[in-house]
Amino acid sequence: MTPINQPVTEEGNVVSVFDFIRGNIREYGMLIALVAIMVFFQIYTGGILFKPVNLTNLVLQNSFIVIMALGMLLVIVAGHIDLSVGSIVAFVGGVSAIMTVSWHMNYVVAGILCLIIGGIIGAAQGYWIAYHRIPSFIVTLAGMLVFRGLTLFVLGGKNIGPFPPDFQVLSTGFIPDFLSFLGPWSFSGPWLQINSFLFDFDKMTAAPIDVQLVTATWTINNIAALVLGIIGAAALVYSAARRRASKMAHGSDVEPASFFVVQNAIMAFVIVFLAFQLSTYKGLPNVLVVMLVLIGFYAFITRRTTIGRRIYAMGGNAKATKLSGINIERLSFYTFVNMGVLAGLAGMIVAARLNSATPKAGVGNELDVIAACFIGGASASGGVGKITGAVIGAFIMGVMNNGMSIVGLGIDFQQMVKGLVLLAAVFFDVYNKNKG
Repeated sequence: MTPINQPVTEEGNVVSVFDFIRGNIREYGMLIALVAIMVFFQIYTGGILFKPVNLTNLVLQNSFIVIMALGMLLVIVAGHIDLSVGSIVAFVGGVSAIMTVSWHMNYVVAGILCLIIGGIIGAAQGYWIAYHRIPSFIVTLAGMLVFRGLTLFVLGGKNIGPFPPDFQVLSTGFIPDFLSFLGPWSFSGPWLQINSFLFDFDKMTAAPIDVQLVTATWTINNIAALVLGIIGAAALVYSAARRRASKMAHGSDVEPASFFVVQNAIMAFVIVFLAFQLSTYKGLPNVLVVMLVLIGFYAFITRRTTIGRRIYAMGGNAKATKLSGINIERLSFYTFVNMGVLAGLAGMIVAARLNSATPKAGVGNELDVIAACFIGGASASGGVGKITGAVIGAFIMGVMNNGMSIVGLGIDFQQMVKGLVLLAAVFFDVYNKNKG
């Protein structure tokens, strides 16, 4: 107990860097893993990973996984699982093709109807899970089979496309450069060029890393992308500073000021660097903006709202939550409706990117989404997980897929590597829980 004559200072709530990282080991452990994987593949691919074209492809190829991971995290936190999302992606993509390609429906109307269809699918599955207490594994496994079959029925076993250009903009379009009158800008400067691989898997031999300091020339083709990146970095730092001040005001433990400054300086630099790289190509993809808006929205829901806190409470102890007067059936129902809507959105994004609805769309996506959540620190027993962790987990999967594809690693090795990474992440979670 603190003596009454002892002054309470702001520093009294500051913990050491070691204690702070240990208390947030899930989040920081996965972030460090993501950085290490990106550095490894940047070296191993000879500097291809961070090239503007590849960064754009990385966003376009993985945005729908990130979007579904936001919904899947809530499902897992609530103590459930959803195995049907891959089939819902294919089914909604097929329906969007019928509406826009075959029926020539307005793309906005078609998009709204597809989201509603996704929500109805989620509601149908959530009804059986929440109100009839059928295990989510069984219900969504049945849904995975049913909607895969419905996809084949709707598409007649064939691909349907191409989509109207306005519909494709959702996944393949870019934010217009509203500052184009200022550019383009061109300048030269020093750059580290990586010319050789770290390891040759074919020959199973190590190779020296050949890094040269060269003079490179950059041309910023989309100034708005760079400006928005700088604004985003500033907003992130401002939000982090306000959050830290709020924790201090409520007596919560916070990191040392020096660690806070270094951490946020690195994050701001990474955001500005990525925005700069994208600005030298076509700018910010539309789907990236959609993804960032959804990340912010769900981060707010889970941190600041009553329904978000209740979902965590339900996942941690459903019986106690029900006894406290909270309608856990309704909460479970809502999580699956939300998951259905996000899977419907992902289905349209995938179809628009491929410019065709195909019966094979979404195959295995449910495993990537679930793996992203667990790799990001979600607990298999429910009640634990963060939006930022799910996003980090999704990008870990995305960077690994992208990096292994660039170097030509076979699909057999890719599947084994992803499986081992998932197992390691869950072991890390269980180990820390038992140690705590």
